[in-house]
Amino acid sequence: MPANGREWNPFVAALHKGLFELCRCSSHQHTMVDLAEKEMDNPTFRSDTVLSDVHLHCPSKRHLMVRLNAVGQPVFLSYFKLLWSTEDLASGKHMREITAGREHQSRNGDELCDKDKSNIRKEEELNSEGVEALLDDDGDLEVVRRPRSASDLEAEDLLRDIVCPVILMKGKEDAFEDEEQECTCSDFVKIEHTMATPLEDVGKQVWRAAFLLADYILFKRDTFRCCSVLELGGGTGISSIIMGTVAKRVYCTDVGEDLLAMCEQNVALNKHLREPGGAEVKVKELDWLKDEFCTDPEAPYSWSEEEIADLLDHCSVIMAADVFYDDDLTDALFRTLYRLTHNLKNSCTVYLALEKRLNFTLRHMDVTCEAYSHFRNTLNDLENLQDGKMKYTVEPIKLDFCQFLVYERIEQLELWKIMAEHLT
Repeated sequence: MPANGREWNPFVAALHKGLFELCRCSSHQHTMVDLAEKEMDNPTFRSDTVLSDVHLHCPSKRHLMVRLNAVGQPVFLSYFKLLWSTEDLASGKHMREITAGREHQSRNGDELCDKDKSNIRKEEELNSEGVEALLDDDGDLEVVRRPRSASDLEAEDLLRDIVCPVILMKGKEDAFEDEEQECTCSDFVKIEHTMATPLEDVGKQVWRAAFLLADYILFKRDTFRCCSVLELGGGTGISSIIMGTVAKRVYCTDVGEDLLAMCEQNVALNKHLREPGGAEVKVKELDWLKDEFCTDPEAPYSWSEEEIADLLDHCSVIMAADVFYDDDLTDALFRTLYRLTHNLKNSCTVYLALEKRLNFTLRHMDVTCEAYSHFRNTLNDLENLQDGKMKYTVEPIKLDFCQFLVYERIEQLELWKIMAEHLT
């Protein structure tokens, strides 16, 4: 008999026990759900992602990817079309095509103007006939549209040719075999890259300033022919790949094993652009925050003593594109530039390409270019440096040269030339 005087019923006791277990399980499940919801509330990325304007255009073909890189980011393969092949550039054929193209455009423009005037006269004649002439048999209004001109169609074709990622999936290469064969010719640059990365991984994307620098290299081929070149912050390697079509040797440098592996892959993908036995493009690690080259033989992309000696003895050109987005990195780059130019055996020329990016800041309550302003101030400090050892002459390069790659050459793009000379 229970202490409360009531008769003990085993059925009721079992029922109470079952209800207790059910409540306990339900409470545990609610706890698990709350924890899961809390985890889902956490942001997927710990930092904001950045997307290059080059990759903003949606691909016109299937959205497939090549692979995932070592950190789990999707890697895409894009074909960037050269407006003239390397053979045409070497022969000077592209200059003749430019002249002929301009003359053709001029003639077409005159013809199109005549056509437009004729169309306008026809519209005026139709209007003079009254509204009745513009009605069909049912009394509905018929709108007379001006025929699309050839220039409109050409402009639309050009827009459709804007570079888009052509993305492949493992095991699906055969579906694109024909396209792969078409793109192995010297009219295309093939680049593996990522899209929408955290700020620390922006080097894995393709940026407009790299196209601008590549344009200048192709335009000034004779200037860079047979040179030994060093690129700082090479990223995906597109500028070094283009430089490899004319220079004797190119050292493409950056930091991060995954990025350097991607760059090395891109160099291999574009060996068809280089002449047999021509330029050598070497991918190496060079950290601007360190004073010495990485020479650890166990580290990937390290330097040998022979490579360091070759660079210091023969390098005459240093270049960098779109690396001025962080003030600390800008300072580190200019310190690296000074150290390298001071240690080089010969004087050299530095080419810096960048895009002036406008940002609205709450601190100024206005649109500013803080990263660009810091770059210009640091560039001015370098030019005014008086250490008795080096002299730096800085000048902007006018962007009136030909465009060889398909991209939007906006007015915010700039190219700077620095001549570094030894005084002693």
